[in-house]
Amino acid sequence: MGDRSPKSVQKQASQKQSRANDSNSKKQALITSQQATKAKAAANKKK
Repeated sequence: MGDRSPKSVQKQASQKQSRANDSNSKKQALITSQQATKAKAAANKKK
């Protein structure tokens, strides 16, 4: 059986949240870079 002390449960929860935040920030960075690329392409088309 695993350790079910409150400290252990809290640690696991914070690690899970940290992984989720890391994943979300990577997704957001990717979206931002894609938007910047599209904006540059649109600006170049206008010229």
